[in-house]
Amino acid sequence: MGSADSKLNFRKAVIQLTTKTQPVEATDDAFWDQFWADTATSVQDVFALVPAAEIRAVREESPSNLATLCYKGDEDDENARPLAESLLLAVADLLFCPDFTVQSHRRSTVDTAEDIHSIDSCEYIWEAGVGFAHSPQPNYIHDLNRTELLKLLLTCFSEAMYLPPSSDSSNTNPWVQFFCSTENRHALPLFTSLLNVVCAYDPVGYGIPYNHLLFSDYREPLVEEAAQVLIVTLDYDSSTSSSPTVDGTTTGTAMDDVDPPGPDNLFVNYLSRIHREEDFQFILKGVARLLSNPLVQTYLPNSAKKIQFHQELLVLFWKLCDFNKKFLFFVLKSSDVLDILVPILYFLNDARADQSRVGLMHIGVFILLLLSGERNFGVRLNKPYSVRVPMDIPVFTGTHADLLIIVFHKIITSGHQRLQPLFDCLLTIIVNVSPYLKSLSMVAANKLLHLLEAFSTTWFLFSAVQNHHLVFFLLEVFNNIIQYQFDGNSNLVYAVIRKRNVFHQLANLPTDSQSIQKGLQRKKKSPEPISRTNSQDGASMEGSRPAAPAEPGTLKTSLVATPGIDKLTEKSQVSEDGTMRSLEPESLQPLPEGNLPSAASDGEPWSGEVSHPQRDRRRLSSASSSGQWSPTPDWVMSWKSKLPLQTIMRLLQVLVPQVEKICIDKGLTDESEILKFLQHGTLVGLLPVPHPILIRKYQANSGTAMWFRTYMWGVIYLRNVDPPIWYDTDVKLFEIQRV
Repeated sequence: MGSADSKLNFRKAVIQLTTKTQPVEATDDAFWDQFWADTATSVQDVFALVPAAEIRAVREESPSNLATLCYKGDEDDENARPLAESLLLAVADLLFCPDFTVQSHRRSTVDTAEDIHSIDSCEYIWEAGVGFAHSPQPNYIHDLNRTELLKLLLTCFSEAMYLPPSSDSSNTNPWVQFFCSTENRHALPLFTSLLNVVCAYDPVGYGIPYNHLLFSDYREPLVEEAAQVLIVTLDYDSSTSSSPTVDGTTTGTAMDDVDPPGPDNLFVNYLSRIHREEDFQFILKGVARLLSNPLVQTYLPNSAKKIQFHQELLVLFWKLCDFNKKFLFFVLKSSDVLDILVPILYFLNDARADQSRVGLMHIGVFILLLLSGERNFGVRLNKPYSVRVPMDIPVFTGTHADLLIIVFHKIITSGHQRLQPLFDCLLTIIVNVSPYLKSLSMVAANKLLHLLEAFSTTWFLFSAVQNHHLVFFLLEVFNNIIQYQFDGNSNLVYAVIRKRNVFHQLANLPTDSQSIQKGLQRKKKSPEPISRTNSQDGASMEGSRPAAPAEPGTLKTSLVATPGIDKLTEKSQVSEDGTMRSLEPESLQPLPEGNLPSAASDGEPWSGEVSHPQRDRRRLSSASSSGQWSPTPDWVMSWKSKLPLQTIMRLLQVLVPQVEKICIDKGLTDESEILKFLQHGTLVGLLPVPHPILIRKYQANSGTAMWFRTYMWGVIYLRNVDPPIWYDTDVKLFEIQRV
């Protein structure tokens, strides 16, 4: 029987099944056998011959027939496993099936089904890397089969998409829970296979530039699906449980064998117990290589295949750092962390104007917030920045810290409105690293002062209940640098002296009702809080393109609101010896504004960010989103009295007369002479006693766990278009929107 005939018969059977409204007896073998006839059908054929809408129709109208189709062949047995479990175990077995998904080790073919249950799948791990030294020969057919099985797994796991987001993140996905439990005897080799396949992938075409143009790369689809399956199986709220991180002594195995046993989810458990330096090196190098891929594109176009799964990689990197503190410390131990930082800054800068990439902006900022809680991150930023990735930012000569500040300034001043909830996070990152920054460039120093200028206008300060926090953050940055890194930061000191009127205006901020009303009238015509003028932007880097907004009609998925900075972080004090101790909220002086509310919701209950275009506009108006709030003299006084201006005022008091004297004596208008004077100046004994360094460290919380779940499934939904598994289904976790 020809292939075309068999396809036709299969299609006829499907039509019969979908049009029958009466149950068909399970014993009617003639009918059911048509579905299992030996037709060589490809995945594309199945999607063409069995339209999704028809299967869903069967499910709605004659569920018993669908059940019979699914169970056909299995005799009824009281003790039988639920079908879902059998399916997952069958898929796990098939992922290590000799001559189907792995190379057979024996000469003879495996004919009997028993053999598949007796093989030791740890000998069949797909790729060398963590815990496995042997790299099997690449096999196109095996990769294709693995890819299809992983797609099937993802489809099984996608139940999460059909539940609305809830602040109770404890509802674990039963499919994932079972698959990652001890019931699955392939859990360890599969986890290792997925991780190694992702981290070993080199899209450059095995080291030969332009090689990808010569052969179609069949590994990439497998790597993509592997990354997606990994992040879904690692969807685990670490805030509700004791941290899965284990600090044990190094043993000879790839995983730590030290108690406590950690979470039931074996994938999370294994991830948290990787501890060998060479494994960390392999993972970090792999992730950095793949994240840098789009940057390589910009200065060597077409030299490597451009990968599209950087969002999945960022989620994976986040999980690695969040669940395995030893990995986090390893990342920060050398300047290798900069190979992760630069691509993230590139993505943030590139996506800042694109409404469809809000999620990418958030994940990038979350990772940098997590890293900035560690002193080593700030220290690493002092490394000179010499890579010339074309980015739409002013040309500068300086360090990675300068790059970070310049990109953050660009996001705040020329990103789109939906990014405002991230301002707190961006400035918190700069505060966290500021005590360690040895020497800022003039460009970066000017950017910081431009932000202060923009955020301290009376209109901005009075127009929303939390706007003054941004000024507090910036003053903290200046104080940290002046107190701890005065030598070497003459550029910043000079910029502070030039813009001294901004500090004087803050100190003399009016608090009477009349002035407050007058300040609010000055509202700009445009809703944008920050003008791009007077930020002295030089020419952008050569070869860069401006950040583009989304193409109209681009699909995007909605995200839930992220928690406010007070929920995202906890304060730690750095002692003289560099150790940190967590500050319990009680021991802190209560801030005038209570805890910092999230910029996304002013005292609103937890809610998704979806369908609130109004809120964006309202956030900048005098009424907050609750519609009740307006500024009062008491409110302004409550925080104005706490502005930490003493250090800067003392610096100005000492240095301004000296600088003016130099200018008068030498008739100077030349910056270099003044900078030379400032470089040799000292304020020892003249400034107030240095305040203790405060770091706001990321802390796991269920709000972020829920945000990651919606973001991750949104990415997976939009990226799986061939076949479009979930399109036109009743997804509840997020809304699908067009830009």
